[in-house]
Amino acid sequence: MTAAGTPDAAAGGRAARPPRPEVPTRLLVHALVREDGTVDAAELYGVAGLLGMTDQQVRLCVKRLVADGRFTQDGRGRKAVLRAVADPTGALAPDAEYVRHAYRQDAGFAPWDGVWHLFAFAVPESRRSVRDALRDTLLHLGAAPLQGGLYVTVNPVTGIVEAHARHLGVLDSMTFLTSTDLRIGSVTDPAALAAALWPLPDIATRYERLTTFARHCLAELDAPRDAESTEPAAAGRLATAVELAAEFTRAMNPDPLLPPELLPRPWPGAHARRLIADCWQRLRGTGTDGPAQLRLFRLYGDTLGAPPEAP
Repeated sequence: MTAAGTPDAAAGGRAARPPRPEVPTRLLVHALVREDGTVDAAELYGVAGLLGMTDQQVRLCVKRLVADGRFTQDGRGRKAVLRAVADPTGALAPDAEYVRHAYRQDAGFAPWDGVWHLFAFAVPESRRSVRDALRDTLLHLGAAPLQGGLYVTVNPVTGIVEAHARHLGVLDSMTFLTSTDLRIGSVTDPAALAAALWPLPDIATRYERLTTFARHCLAELDAPRDAESTEPAAAGRLATAVELAAEFTRAMNPDPLLPPELLPRPWPGAHARRLIADCWQRLRGTGTDGPAQLRLFRLYGDTLGAPPEAP
């Protein structure tokens, strides 16, 4: 049996395909931006069809992106060419440095130093939007709320938080501190604290889903191509790449990247990330036409293409 509980191919036929990841149409458009900043509409509609999207969905999404000033459009329909006005790679995946840190942790190159990083702020109700932006920044960086206006993380992100607070004009309202003896009530054990502060079961479930999908992708990439298939090889690889990007992002974005010392064992995150790196290397090795010219491949290839360096 596989991790998803479906019969393995070796036990009598190829395993059933797991449910397709939900791919936002906007992410698909961003994923198909080439190195020259263009999107070929014919390719966009073709890959969208493989992902179960309708032409109407694509048209509406393109219209919104153009109205938002993210793209310009030359031509109409499948003969159109979209041109990115702003760098769209931020819409594709977690920050590259964040992903590299995850792989360094997996390789044992980023052990925890036992330090908790705490951030406190008091922003008045009259500046609610600023307060919400600061809170969202902390949550995005993996911090967890301890109580009103007080957040904690295990990663040294003080410089990033300070830069955001300065940009928002609330640096004078913030307190930065570190501790090696955090206690919540009577709980002092670091692993128990982590389990109380972060939704680890939910994060693990996302990684288990990612593992199931990555295993299926590897099986598909290794399988001989059906000579009777009408699906263009390049379009199929693009569809797989976009689905991988969507599922990887879904698993990683809520992950505070706790060090292994604070996680339950076994933890599915490291294994899922290894499988994703394997998938990406197979995809990059399928040729230099089409897919390899996308920013999506550069983004993931540069991040996952080499083993993490030792300090």
